[in-house]
Parts: sequence; structure tokens; C-alpha cells
Amino acid sequence: MPFPPGNACQFRNLAVPITLGATTQPMPTSIAFPIEGGCDCRAVRYRVTSAPLFVHCCHCRWCQRESGSAFALNAMIESDRVVNLGAEPELVHTPSDSGRGQKIARCPTCKVAVWSHYAGSGPITKFVRVGTLDNPGALPPDVHIFAASKQPWVMLPPNSPVFEEYYERDALWPPESLARREALLPLIEAYLASQHTDA
Repeated sequence: MPFPPGNACQFRNLAVPITLGATTQPMPTSIAFPIEGGCDCRAVRYRVTSAPLFVHCCHCRWCQRESGSAFALNAMIESDRVVNLGAEPELVHTPSDSGRGQKIARCPTCKVAVWSHYAGSGPITKFVRVGTLDNPGALPPDVHIFAASKQPWVMLPPNSPVFEEYYERDALWPPESLARREALLPLIEAYLASQHTDA
């Protein structure tokens, strides 16, 4: 079977109207980890062993262009909490607005992007593409960023944290995520120092 169980995309009768509102599924309140995901051809498979640090829905023009959509939905998590279960993704260096680029992990066969490593923390963290999870609804966004360039037809849920650009991490992240990030800082600082040395 080429798609994960529950993916009815290839079988859906597109002539059946979809009613929004009352039939909209509620946001998940608790998710049992681990959860799994992967690419379209299933060569790349991965397991996320814990809740992410935070989930960003980014509406910047760079994410729109890279995703070919209105936004990118990325779950930031420690790299060692994402376990590779299949083929090793290939890392593609891609330009970014910061000028430092990012490395996008893609399936070597079907080329679907499964996560990114951004320059600010390099290989220490992964920004998992939530749409590649077997159950993408498991990780709704915690925050909407760069909403100044949000497409006008994208309607955001009421009471969602929304910022024209970025936000203050200490104001939004839960204490556990802040503590986990604090534990990563020596590794991130060592990585950044090595990049300056290599330059």
C-alpha cells in the first residue's frame, strides 16, 4: 500500500461536498508519542519520540515559495528525538532570507521534504514538516509567524497567537520546552563556533 493507513486522498469522491463549521474536527488535546511519518514513496520513514518543542506556522514569502503553498508548518524538536526508520534523507542546501541558508532533508527517491535544519541551530534541531506525519492533525500550530505576508484568503483560528514577524520565545513556550532548549544551548553554541572556524 503506497500511502499510510487512513490516507483516503486517492479514494475520495471529490464530487461530495464538504461542509465546514459543525463538522470541523476539534484540535487534539493530548497525543500519545511516539508518532511516525515519512515521504510519499515510503523510502524515508521516521519516528518522533516526544512532543516537539514548539510548532510554527510560517507565512513568510520564503516558506510560501519553498512549500508551493500559503505557509509552512514545522515542528521544532531535538534531532535525537527523531529516529530514522528507513532510507537516509539527502540534505539539500537551500537559500534563506537570513542569507545563511538551510539544509532541507529530502527523500532521495521521491524528493519529498521531511524536515529542515536551519542555520541558527544546524543539525542539533530538526524542523519536521508536519504534513509528512502519518497523522498531520496531531501537531496543530502553536503560533503563526510572519503573518504580515499571510495570504489574505487564509483565515486563522480565533485566539491563535499571531505575529507580524517573530515573537519572544519566553512569552509563549511552555516551561518544559524552554528547559529542553536550555539543555541544547551548549551543543548549539559549539556548532555555531565550528561554523565560524570553518569560515
